[in-house]
Amino acid sequence: MAFKPLIGVTACVKEIGLHPYHVSGDKYVRAVSVAAEGLPLIIPSLADLIDIDDLLHHMDGLLFTGSPSNVEPFHYQGTPSAPGTAHDPQRDATTLPLLRAAIAAGVPVLGICRGFQEMNVAFGGSLHQKVHELPGYLDHREADDPRIEVQYAPAHPVKIQPGGVFEAMGLTGEIQVNSIHSQGVDRLGPGLRVEALAPDGLIEALSVEHSTAFAFGVQWHPEWQVLSNPAYRRIFQAFGDACRQRAAQRR
Repeated sequence: MAFKPLIGVTACVKEIGLHPYHVSGDKYVRAVSVAAEGLPLIIPSLADLIDIDDLLHHMDGLLFTGSPSNVEPFHYQGTPSAPGTAHDPQRDATTLPLLRAAIAAGVPVLGICRGFQEMNVAFGGSLHQKVHELPGYLDHREADDPRIEVQYAPAHPVKIQPGGVFEAMGLTGEIQVNSIHSQGVDRLGPGLRVEALAPDGLIEALSVEHSTAFAFGVQWHPEWQVLSNPAYRRIFQAFGDACRQRAAQRR
């Protein structure tokens, strides 16, 4: 059996009944397994108990997942969130320093939706909290329909910027993506490169310039039915290839 790279998958803290749990969506761990061909390991949001350097020593890659919660605005000097906004301070305290340390250590990173926004914030960028309320922007939220296949259906194209990570994957021009978010990149963090734009100009993908390893994030959800979408699968394959390269170096 071929050796599989060990890929950490971030977790959210969620109360179930009377107790907090560290949880990660099935679609993320499944995509790591079937599309990146890695061994997924859920990383709990225990910032005060996890030694980041020790964790990274054992990891071949890290996937920063989407979430129903938003990064708390004080992390990017934003205005307080609207009442009722879901937050996850334990995840913030874990993922933001973990992202910076992973990229500095050359550990491959893929950020999805909240994970993409975390990448921007970790590098000093800021976020729009309600893109749909801004003039000139599309409503990037999911369709108001209870069927998940409708919510995750292709919603708009993104234009791939030349000369970047997408081009290295063999993807150029435009691809159709789903859209399930209300927040978006406002100010791009220093050291980050725009990889794809929505028709309204909203940044939909980014990479870390001068990174020694794969360091890439997308605003949409390529993990959704990843094996049936060639562009989505290509993202996970590129991430998996980078993780296997690190695994080979470590071994």
